[in-house]
Amino acid sequence: MEQTHRSGVQESKLAGRTVLNLGCGSKHLPDALNVDLRNSAHPDIAHDLNSIPWPLPDNHFETVLLADSLEHLRDIVATMEEIHRVCRDGAVVKITTPHFSSANSFTDPTHLHHLSYFSFEYFTGEVEHGFELYTEKQFRRRHAQIVFYPTLINKLIWRLANRYPQAYEWRWAWLFPAWFLSFELEVVR
Repeated sequence: MEQTHRSGVQESKLAGRTVLNLGCGSKHLPDALNVDLRNSAHPDIAHDLNSIPWPLPDNHFETVLLADSLEHLRDIVATMEEIHRVCRDGAVVKITTPHFSSANSFTDPTHLHHLSYFSFEYFTGEVEHGFELYTEKQFRRRHAQIVFYPTLINKLIWRLANRYPQAYEWRWAWLFPAWFLSFELEVVR
């Protein structure tokens, strides 16, 4: 019989796995611990990520991947705090999510949030307008990018939007909708 880790995850499922693939769906990664709500996705762990705490150990993971998952979760702050809990200091968190101007972002009834280029500033301390951070759990922004569907005109829009993200989101986003956002954060303890 497999021994269960104090977090509830079987030790054999954690063995050697330092990558956490949250909301994996059918995108399983062989060396990652793949977590999804649906058993039909055949995850390593079937768990509702809205149910916190997650059955995962503290300070274990070096990399967390959330590809098109975060916008489906009820509480982004609680989710980011839980990611912080399960990660080691310096762990990398890679997030992709539809941009708030994306048509899919508004038509998919399971999208609970519409994120922007600046959404994670409340976790990194980069907030310019003086509001307090939402949590004491800190991250450092390593990379943020507005990504566009690859067309000839979008190559120019891509460059301008990433050079002037505030102007893009305030003025151009509705005229030239982005495809998705890509973030890379680092856990700070």
